[in-house]
Amino acid sequence: MIDTHCHLFMMEGEPQDQVEVAREAGLDALVCVGVDRETSRRSRELADALRGVFATAGVHPNSASEFDDATGAEIEELLSDPRVVAVGETGLDRYRMGAPIEDQERVFRAHCSLAREHGKALVVHVRDAWDDALRVLADESAEQVILHCFSGGPEEAREASARGYYCSFAGPVTYPKNDELRAAAALVPPGLLLAETDSPFLPPQPVRGEPNVPANLGHTIAALAEARGEEPDMIASLTAANARTAFALPA
Repeated sequence: MIDTHCHLFMMEGEPQDQVEVAREAGLDALVCVGVDRETSRRSRELADALRGVFATAGVHPNSASEFDDATGAEIEELLSDPRVVAVGETGLDRYRMGAPIEDQERVFRAHCSLAREHGKALVVHVRDAWDDALRVLADESAEQVILHCFSGGPEEAREASARGYYCSFAGPVTYPKNDELRAAAALVPPGLLLAETDSPFLPPQPVRGEPNVPANLGHTIAALAEARGEEPDMIASLTAANARTAFALPA
């Protein structure tokens, strides 16, 4: 298995210990995702230090107002490191609104440009902003898009799939009331399906109420398998292979 989205720098305990526990749980690799200038730098440090860890560099939409020329320059410098495998996370969030939507869209477009220039995947956060996010991605002719913690329904899944975007599912796909999300997961073409934990957030149902960790990825894999009428081992192999393609990870 490969966890395509986690935040090791936010977890309790030592990152190395979390990686070892994840490896014991069957994970081959994980992608540690930066959310601002400092955590993007920290993610790169962890990727350089820990086997099987890769990093991203970007500024979360709720921190978009902090994105200035100096931040943009540092993000671009980080992207020159081969272990920094994606741009983001970036996107639009109308739920928390940690930054004005105008700042969010400006920074989202800047990240789209960085992804194009560096030929790297674009990790996109969308919350209560599907129409606007899909509009920006179309405007920017974005490619190799990864819709992290996919939260749309079947309609959004169909549109994303038609565009060739990857849909990455996290713990919410395990929640009993999320039938629409499981219906969306069932519609994603095999080659565009990914799995993640978004740890330490969104623990899957069996451990709900506890801090999430990458080792919990198997619960999400199992829920995806059930939603799609497949075996968990097949979904684990499929999503891992897709992750290697999406992020251009080494074997």
